[in-house]
Amino acid sequence: MSRALGFVLVFLVFASCTSDDADGGAIGVSELPEVPEENEPEIEVELTDGELLDLTQKETFKYFWDFAQTESGAARERYHPQDPSNDPNTVTVGGTGFGLMGILVAMERGFVSRIEGVERLEKIISFLEGADRFHGAWPHWLDGRNGNTLPFSEKDNGADLVETSFLAQGLICVKEYLKEGNSEEQVVAQKADELWKAVEWDWFTQNKNTLYWHWSPDFGFDIGLELKGYNEVLITYVMAAASPDYPIAKEVYENGWASNGAIANGASTYDIPLIVNHAGSSSKGGPLFWAHYSYMGLDPSNLADAFVNYADATLNHAKINHAYCVDNPKNYKDYGKDCWGLTASYSRNADGSLGYNAHSPSNDTGVISPTAALSSMPYTPEESMRALRYFYSNKDELLGPAGFYDAFSPQYNFWVADAYLAIDQGPILVMIENHRSGLLWRLFMQNEDVQRGLDSLGFTY
Repeated sequence: MSRALGFVLVFLVFASCTSDDADGGAIGVSELPEVPEENEPEIEVELTDGELLDLTQKETFKYFWDFAQTESGAARERYHPQDPSNDPNTVTVGGTGFGLMGILVAMERGFVSRIEGVERLEKIISFLEGADRFHGAWPHWLDGRNGNTLPFSEKDNGADLVETSFLAQGLICVKEYLKEGNSEEQVVAQKADELWKAVEWDWFTQNKNTLYWHWSPDFGFDIGLELKGYNEVLITYVMAAASPDYPIAKEVYENGWASNGAIANGASTYDIPLIVNHAGSSSKGGPLFWAHYSYMGLDPSNLADAFVNYADATLNHAKINHAYCVDNPKNYKDYGKDCWGLTASYSRNADGSLGYNAHSPSNDTGVISPTAALSSMPYTPEESMRALRYFYSNKDELLGPAGFYDAFSPQYNFWVADAYLAIDQGPILVMIENHRSGLLWRLFMQNEDVQRGLDSLGFTY
């Protein structure tokens, strides 16, 4: 057959198959049954430890960048993705201090540019300059729209010295990070330095050998809460001792925080020395945030006073918390070497609603807080990395728009608190960085005022 004749035959066959047919013949569409396409299963490449840490820090940072209070740029107390209008203007002073350090991490890691980071730092510091202060100290909460005090409770409507010290810790890190930068950065560094130095730390002793947590313009020192360890307030004494103009004496520290040596504890649990008496007399340690908040900038690695070795105290606190979850005396689902971490966070109420609780081995309700294990990364790197991999393996439930959600419970059908708190997200971002590079520890510990304060209290570091 010639090529021409073959072409004609093919054409005629094609034409006959595509012509209109009053009897409903073929219409040019295949009438063969469709062969289903085989969908290739998605193969998820396992992230390296470094990649997983990068992801965790970058996602957590969004809390302080994407979801900050709009006018001030400071950290919101809380963020509920399903209800973003929930409390959008309440700024947390301590959480803002953590956020300042988090912005430095983001600049260092390239999550934002240096120019963007400095602009946000300047915005926050300008807000803090104009916000309510009481003898130099900020309240627990501020209205981000105008800097006015928002009462934390009826009598807690003035100075909060502990929240102020968390903020001061961040301000010092900002000062050290920017002090040798360009002219704009040096201005921001100077403002940060001036802010924390204006706090009248010694005034909060009431001329006694201890520091007091609260002062109200309406109720004075009525709350009457002394700062005694071991809990989250060591940084308050360090900042007070570091103050050039309003320092406390060593006796205030020893009688207040250290209870003249009674802070030390020789007991052990799970064959791990407890080192310190945890507030509330918990024989298995208090909530893990006590090992985080004071040590965001204050490096515990070689830190000791006349009574306590804080490297051992923080390390053992985390190890005991982990050992308790492995022991799992209440037989909660999934508790173990991969799923652990008890600290203060959002929680599940008995009726399944969202609440808040200071979880610890002595107050264990079956709720795990990711910040507990992740912020312990410098102390328990292997145990914390296993926890991170467990959290990430459940990322469909646990990973939200600003990092891992605040709490969850495998025991109750994998209940999740799909909400965030600044004081829980901040330590994740900062303490992972201290584990990886020591950035915030290095900045804080190189500060001359901090060194002078630690020397005055008799610390080795």
